[in-house]
Amino acid sequence: MVSHPDRLPVRWTVALLCLVALSGTGASAGATAPSDRDLHDEARVRHLAGSFRCLVCQNQSLADSNAELAADLRDKIGEQVRQGATDEQVQAYMVRRYGDFVLYRPPLKPVTWPLWFGPFAVLAAGAGVLLGTILRRRGLPVRGLNEDERRRMDAWLASHEEGPRR
Repeated sequence: MVSHPDRLPVRWTVALLCLVALSGTGASAGATAPSDRDLHDEARVRHLAGSFRCLVCQNQSLADSNAELAADLRDKIGEQVRQGATDEQVQAYMVRRYGDFVLYRPPLKPVTWPLWFGPFAVLAAGAGVLLGTILRRRGLPVRGLNEDERRRMDAWLASHEEGPRR
């Protein structure tokens, strides 16, 4: 069964919360099970944390990172969610504090053009340098073999004229 990638973290979070609730290892042995609201908030926090880039790791989301800053930011997201902030408000807070780089999918605007088009510009520059080098070398005269090199090449060719050996 293939599941949608956006729902996978939510399912793991819900499964983990259910396991903790059923095992009785909460704050105390007599603790009550988390409410539907708590489960929903935790799922939202996990989803939101998955949409932000870890500022320490940079190739992981906040949800996947083990860095201390990532844990602090997940806590801050959780605090905002519990206070009733919408997803847009949480995102606006993160962007205001850390810039568009914190988003895995930054908006397309002049400030983020390097993030969107930088790799293509580097690729085009590399292709231009390669093409320029090839075209420049095309006009260079080909150096012929000197007498010693010609003798060695003839000897090598004569030794390999018999064809492939079996």
